[in-house]
Amino acid sequence: MKLYKKAAILGGGNIGQAIANGLVSSNLFTEANIYITKRRIDTIKNFSERGFITTQDNRSAVRDAEIIIIAVQPKQLDEILQEIKSEIKEEKHLVISVVSGASIMAIKELLRKNIPVVRAMPNTAIAIGESMTCISSDIKTNGAIKIAEEIFSSVGKTMIIEEDLMVPATALCACGIAFFLRAIRAASQGGIEIGFHSEEAIFMAAQTAKGAASLLLNNDAHPESEIDKVTTPRGITISGLNQMEHNGFSSAMIKGLVTSAEKASKLYKNE
Repeated sequence: MKLYKKAAILGGGNIGQAIANGLVSSNLFTEANIYITKRRIDTIKNFSERGFITTQDNRSAVRDAEIIIIAVQPKQLDEILQEIKSEIKEEKHLVISVVSGASIMAIKELLRKNIPVVRAMPNTAIAIGESMTCISSDIKTNGAIKIAEEIFSSVGKTMIIEEDLMVPATALCACGIAFFLRAIRAASQGGIEIGFHSEEAIFMAAQTAKGAASLLLNNDAHPESEIDKVTTPRGITISGLNQMEHNGFSSAMIKGLVTSAEKASKLYKNE
């Protein structure tokens, strides 16, 4: 596995910070080889104390790095691309965008450079090496997508998809973290109601959710086949499942994903 030279994470918000932590834990980068930029640099003081290079200067960060990870809000993308485009070198840089809704074509048009651009959509579990990251590129033969895949595979699982599926991937994987966390919280609240202390209920619910996910991943199984193993005629599990479905459990999750995808598709407008 290659140890890359320097990366610049433009945007030190929650996802930018999670990416920084993940890159270091992957051993592909050291703290001293990662730039993190943010307007309010005081809010990432803990990163500078750990050895990361923190700065408000996007241009200097780009100038010194070879892999540029753009992790800003969609409304900030045009401004930051205009700011850094003079520092982008075609023979040097790889741009990885984790900006929701912004197409590769839009990024290239603003940079006006023949530069490899990869879209990636990780989630905040990247900080602990458990991200589900979808990756897409308009050119699959220039090595850029392989570099991105290696980087993100070191901090979780990856899947290369067509670019038109990146917005749905945002809803399912990035927003999905919050959806599954809310389901765990609901389970823990139910646990409290039936007799457990809150810290016990959260731990039990989280570990049970982890076990459920591991059954699917380790056994390459379908959820219903695993559900069938714990549901018996007139049993307690099926009665609970049916009550949840009567109250719209699956429907609510589906509607939430669709709503997030619809909103994600409208987040970025190229000016």
